[in-house]
Amino acid sequence: MTHHEGRTAHAERALARRTLLLTGAAAAGAGMTWGTAGRAAAHGGTRGTRGVAQGAVDAEVARLERELIALRRDLHRHPETPGQERRTAGVVARELRAAGLDVATGVGGHGVVGVLRGVRPGRTVAYRADMDAVPPKDIVGGGPAAAHLCGHDVHTAVAVGVARVLARLRRHLHGTVVFLFQPAEETLSGARALIDAGVLERTGVEEIHALHCGPFPVGRFAVTPGYGLPGQDKAVMTLSGPDAPEAAKRLAPEIAALATVTVPQTPADLERLVADAQVPGGPLARFVAVRATAQEDTVSVAYRCWPEERYPEVRADIRRLAESADVSFPAEPFPAMVCPEPDGRRLARHLRRTVGRDAVVELHAAFPPFSGEDFALYLDRVPGTYTFLGVRAPGAPVTAAYPHYPDFAPDERAIGLGVRTMAGWLAERTSAAVTGP
Repeated sequence: MTHHEGRTAHAERALARRTLLLTGAAAAGAGMTWGTAGRAAAHGGTRGTRGVAQGAVDAEVARLERELIALRRDLHRHPETPGQERRTAGVVARELRAAGLDVATGVGGHGVVGVLRGVRPGRTVAYRADMDAVPPKDIVGGGPAAAHLCGHDVHTAVAVGVARVLARLRRHLHGTVVFLFQPAEETLSGARALIDAGVLERTGVEEIHALHCGPFPVGRFAVTPGYGLPGQDKAVMTLSGPDAPEAAKRLAPEIAALATVTVPQTPADLERLVADAQVPGGPLARFVAVRATAQEDTVSVAYRCWPEERYPEVRADIRRLAESADVSFPAEPFPAMVCPEPDGRRLARHLRRTVGRDAVVELHAAFPPFSGEDFALYLDRVPGTYTFLGVRAPGAPVTAAYPHYPDFAPDERAIGLGVRTMAGWLAERTSAAVTGP
């Protein structure tokens, strides 16, 4: 079995392992019919199977691009922390309603769900955008206030743009597109809230897709077939005895030494990280990243590893080093996000047709190894893709395109590119049952 086949098999096991248990939880909000009408026939018949043309998408994007950049700038000026995205949600709901979508607000907190039903029969496909800003404590080096330093303002503008473009082309659209504007990604809690509200089940979502800003040149996309982002595990060790504080200070660096990769300290380190992720079988194909801190008689540990099957191994190493300390772990680590390989390969082909072969790179490792993503919870239930949208401006330092750095400043030309590619991709996926996979 190849490494790619192994990751695909893992994704299939994860899908079987984490079955969605919903007991009819009612979705909050009003103004939206949850059903699955778009999965079969929508509003009338169709002549032939030709759907949305990429040229038509491109024309609509050209018309909307300035407005979408203005939208991103507005969101950027009003960052809201995880779970507090009230204003952002209001702006998104207004945009979706103006485009003619069925909209529900207050879903899983401040989540917004927009449903666009095409005129032609087809499948139901979802697109996720996260809306929250980075809290001060999660900005590299710390920060005075929350800020959009992860690109969620870009993600939101792209998703609104995709919704507006496809709404304009509804008469050619097969099936249904469900837009999930998610709160609280930074705390890894928003996806769970939307899932628990029944969004996937009640809308009949068959697959889900997302973009995320990445440290690649603007105009370039990084696909992740068979890979994705690591999950996270935590541990708390409590020592006893009169020398417990000193023992904790000794134990923390011993636990930290389990790491096989370290947090980048310089721009050169970041550049190397980006390059290593593109190397098959490279240094990031298998890793452990650990943070351990001592306070009084306690050592707190947070770590990520790849592949996620290594969690039992790392837990055993932590228990061995902790010896007589009282060690507690969560029931299960937060899952890794593993993108199914076939879906990633199909998207790569679409991107090459749309933006050119040289504009698409493939990641061969979990990237980056120091952040999680609750999109994992969606992919544990339905297949899909997660792709990095290059936002690095020509001549800009890597930190200007690397999420959570204080000088993060994405090139806004990426917004139109994201809309072009994702609108065409979603239209292709909703029509897949009609025109073939």
